[in-house]
Amino acid sequence: MNTPPRSAASKQRPTDKLTALRLGQRLVAEVPASGPGRRAFVDITPSTGPVDTDAQAQGWRRPDHARTFRLRQWDYEADLVDLFDYDIGAVLIREANAEGEPELTAMLQTWQLSPDQFLYPWQTNDPR
Repeated sequence: MNTPPRSAASKQRPTDKLTALRLGQRLVAEVPASGPGRRAFVDITPSTGPVDTDAQAQGWRRPDHARTFRLRQWDYEADLVDLFDYDIGAVLIREANAEGEPELTAMLQTWQLSPDQFLYPWQTNDPR
């Protein structure tokens, strides 16, 4: 049986996470912080628009293989991560936009991150 060729992005990213990104789901990875008493997270936020909002109102999520993505790395006071005021002392370390899955893969390589590091937000301590 012949299987269709996989894209470079799907070869490097776990299938469930690739599907989540295509459905507009944010993913998060904890990364080394800038110093003691700090915690840092990188998130991938897929672009969404009115069509996604309409789909969600109807109880489903719209897959999109051509989404764009925003990557952001935030550094937080470790003692505030679990509190309402987590943003006090938070610092945006870096951010970038990726135009599609191949560019996202390249950006992750540039930031020295592996697709396997990323989890669903509820599986992390990311405060956002």
